[in-house]
Amino acid sequence: MNTTDEMFMHMALNEAEKGAYTTTPNPRVGCVMVRNNQVLSTGFHAQAGHAHAEVKAIENARSKKIALSGATAYVTLEPCSHHGRTGPCAEALIRCGVTRVVVAIKDPNPLVSGRGIALLESAGIEVTTGVLEERARWINRGFLSRMERGRPWVRLKVASSADGITALPSGVSQWITGPQARQDGHRLRAQACAVLSGIGTIKADNPRLNVRDIETTRQPIKVVVDSKLEISPAALLLQEGTTWIAHTQDLPPAWLDQHPNKANIHCVQVRADQADNGDGKTDLAKLLKHLADHCQVNELHLEAGFGLNGSFLQTGLVDEIVQYIAPRFLGSGAGLFRLPEQTELPDALDWSLHTIEHVGTDAKLVWIKQIRK
Repeated sequence: MNTTDEMFMHMALNEAEKGAYTTTPNPRVGCVMVRNNQVLSTGFHAQAGHAHAEVKAIENARSKKIALSGATAYVTLEPCSHHGRTGPCAEALIRCGVTRVVVAIKDPNPLVSGRGIALLESAGIEVTTGVLEERARWINRGFLSRMERGRPWVRLKVASSADGITALPSGVSQWITGPQARQDGHRLRAQACAVLSGIGTIKADNPRLNVRDIETTRQPIKVVVDSKLEISPAALLLQEGTTWIAHTQDLPPAWLDQHPNKANIHCVQVRADQADNGDGKTDLAKLLKHLADHCQVNELHLEAGFGLNGSFLQTGLVDEIVQYIAPRFLGSGAGLFRLPEQTELPDALDWSLHTIEHVGTDAKLVWIKQIRK
């Protein structure tokens, strides 16, 4: 691998991360224009409907009266080739005179899917792909999951004591971890397209499920798994923003038509195939598909109790676990996940430790589900 290419692609990926809170449902993309190992301009995609990263980099060069003829463009995702709310980036790169384009990952979006690279090559531009692909895929793991698997990337966030307790026997859980860990949790909410919880947590804590303590111009969608539609119309999360309630009933709640925020409250029936007359649990896989297809959710951030956490894990729908561990031992109380008893240890490991770091007084562990081949 060309170390120079890696250096400039790292810069492009840093640009892409500037749109972490705002680009949904679009991917996070950065671009760096280079000639003779000198950076000429940079750009990143900030918001759907706004200029893409390549166009921003071209505009920034133009504003400084810098010509891009003979330059190399480092782009974190394959340039688009179709006309959407913005014009094709591949054509913009051709017009500005670049002679080489380095791409981290190809775009799995069927509207692109190799067409951008083919368009560049047909214009005589040299194209290199796969530079820092692993980091690029991580930055866009939500978008890639929706395009490749038809469902969001699911991140489960838990906070516990060192002995794995998430709440006291009385139900008290605020606050086990410190303020820095809680702020970091809001950063994760901010980069998600949607935040999901269960009716048990809503009843116990009455959370808003919004982003606080982090500057952001966008609030994620809120999703509640509430099979029997037990949620109170006075619940704080229903008072502002957009909320989806996933249930198994035949009709939406009677109070919905009179709710002051009714235009932003949506009910979706995702009943398991074998469940009749509202019995049984919500089909979580169907819910994820609905959120991908109808809400364009890339990253789903799960903050729930040990029961719903366990249900997501048992159905194999969790891709990432972010675990904050406080330096305290509580002895008894609610655990992390409700899982069935196992009689023997499996040979294969289902999870790998991705990162570990200190966040204030707490430890933060990120676990990634292993891909079975």
